[in-house]
Amino acid sequence: MKFKHIICAAGILLLSCSAFGNSQEKKPKPIQLFNGKDLKNWTPKIRNHQVGDNYKNTFRVEDGLLKVRYDGYDNFNFQYGHLFYNKEFSAYLLRVTYRFVGEQAPGGEDWAWRNSGAMLHGQDPKTMGVDQDFPISIEGQLLGGNGKDERTTSNLCTPGTNVVMDNKLFTPHCISSTSKTYAGDQWVTADFLVLGDSLVQHIIEDRVVLEYTKPQIGGSNVTGYDAAVKKDGQLLNKGTISLQSESHPIDFKKVELYDLEPYMKDPHKLKKVIAELLPNLQQ
Repeated sequence: MKFKHIICAAGILLLSCSAFGNSQEKKPKPIQLFNGKDLKNWTPKIRNHQVGDNYKNTFRVEDGLLKVRYDGYDNFNFQYGHLFYNKEFSAYLLRVTYRFVGEQAPGGEDWAWRNSGAMLHGQDPKTMGVDQDFPISIEGQLLGGNGKDERTTSNLCTPGTNVVMDNKLFTPHCISSTSKTYAGDQWVTADFLVLGDSLVQHIIEDRVVLEYTKPQIGGSNVTGYDAAVKKDGQLLNKGTISLQSESHPIDFKKVELYDLEPYMKDPHKLKKVIAELLPNLQQ
């Protein structure tokens, strides 16, 4: 499903979308996945620890922020973690506002410096192996820059998955987006438009920086999983959302979601709602 069939192209936005402002239909209200107070409705799963064990208080809420911290770790030791929201979604716009802070945990790998992610269409944490490193999922990879080199954010990584790009199965583990680099401790907002298994777009500053279709189980780049869960070739049209801990401290001040599932059977309504939520979107 091409995006131009879903929402107005930038060149005809004024003509074809002018009626949206007159619509009596209200755009959906955001679901605040993070309530700013606590980790209610979230479940941690950290490698080598049981589901629900928030090892060393890795995930915490302080000063109204959802924080990922490692001050209790002697050594990171490949203990990759994910904080799962306790509900699956299929079609949605996910919006996260994040910033990288501080120093990387001792033992963190070089590639994990200022590295985190929002995992989309992921597996249920209860189905993960105790020593599984990443959930089978699609990762919207979040990266911070060092102030000197280019380092895009909202990239794609694929632990145990593949996607289709340019009508071809994309099997490498990661691919960079076309975003600019965000260095230092500045806040960055990343949007992810996910429409079942038909379209996924990564959006930064109202611009699509990466797009793909048909997310599906397959490939490698995940260890410790239950083979019965990894059904290669199965399309992913829904799943969990989780936030990563990969050894560098990160803050989230907003994690909200607009549920688009009620509009998926009506392309006209879906197009209007997306235009309302992303009025300045550029391809």
